[in-house]
Amino acid sequence: MNKPVLDPAPRTYAPHVYLLDRSVRGPACAPETLSLDALHAWLLHEATRIDNVMLMFEEFMWRCRAAGLAIDRATLHIGTLHPRVIGFSWVWNSQDRLCDEVAADANASKTEAFTRNPLSLVINEGQTIKVDLESEEGAGSAPLMRELADEGYTSYVALPLSSSHEKRNAMTLATRRPGGFPAVEKEYIRGLIDLLALHIERHIVQRIARNVADTYLGPIAGRRVLDGEIRRGDGQAIRAVVLMSDMRGFTQLADRLSGPEVTMILNAYFDRVSDAILSHGGDILKFMGDGVLAVFDQKALGEAAAANAAVKASRAALAAIDAFNENPPDGLPDPSLWHPLKIGIGLHHGEVFFGNVGGEERLDFTVIGRAVNETSRVESLCKPLGRELLLTEPVRAALSGELQTSLNAMGEHALRGVGKPVAIYSA
Repeated sequence: MNKPVLDPAPRTYAPHVYLLDRSVRGPACAPETLSLDALHAWLLHEATRIDNVMLMFEEFMWRCRAAGLAIDRATLHIGTLHPRVIGFSWVWNSQDRLCDEVAADANASKTEAFTRNPLSLVINEGQTIKVDLESEEGAGSAPLMRELADEGYTSYVALPLSSSHEKRNAMTLATRRPGGFPAVEKEYIRGLIDLLALHIERHIVQRIARNVADTYLGPIAGRRVLDGEIRRGDGQAIRAVVLMSDMRGFTQLADRLSGPEVTMILNAYFDRVSDAILSHGGDILKFMGDGVLAVFDQKALGEAAAANAAVKASRAALAAIDAFNENPPDGLPDPSLWHPLKIGIGLHHGEVFFGNVGGEERLDFTVIGRAVNETSRVESLCKPLGRELLLTEPVRAALSGELQTSLNAMGEHALRGVGKPVAIYSA
């Protein structure tokens, strides 16, 4: 999840479910009244041009209301391919007039809120669930059903939208109308949902492509590739602060540990460094063995902000590694074989080429240029200088306030391939 998590108030969500976005347009996003034929035509035409699931779902539900359909609450649930998220949901309610986009992490499916929810039978087994909330048997069948009954809902339906995947997409509907959904409306609603499902499948493919591209390329590179920068040489020159992190003693560590054990240590290191970079607006381009290559784009962030963010991210990464060393999580290899974990970080500022390089049939979207090479050489000075974080004069000059005045001058040092010595600072 690269989106920030928001405060869900006045709503609440189950553990491991996080609010990512919210629309408050309410019924104003749809006509006051329209016919069922007009609603059907909207799904066939105008809806195809809406590229945001939340906005499309919200408008669809308000159009259903405008067409006189007795739907007061609806949710939409789709699975996805993502290393930390198992699915996304959209929650619409005519009472509070909100439409939320939420994400569920890997632990959400293990909670009682999910396992005792009829929705789990739809997602896992493809069942269609209908609950009469006006009966005590229906209202008492699950905690959510009791909650809906207490709020005045009379009927709840959960149904699969497709069965093309092991985990099905699903939609739920609830009404407050006495007696539940009128029989005459059920066929109309089912037909409309079948059309909506086609839109959802299209959005799922796009979202999975985005998730995979973001996960393996980073959000900036991933977006560029999906926008069509797929030919060798496609890209652009950018000015950025380049960050390079490296683990100390990795070769010796790899000799002492098995492959899976090395992977565990690497992932612990990458988790902490990458979280620090991403939370400060950086873009991770590559994990190279035991190294991390990232950039803080000056155009996107601003010159001073890019430098400030790079230093803050580096300090946050070092603090996270210190905390990891002080209190290693359970399940790691024998600490005597790897503890403490030590890293070095180098920062440099300059122009780099951000784009596609490689063979005709196998490309890599990365950043290359003198600034990248020089950053690697700055980082390699960390060990001989006995420092964890080093940066060059161009980065120092761009910093503001205490971030600049707190630096320690380490003198000028020769960098291989650079014509004259470079002023180095520790932070």
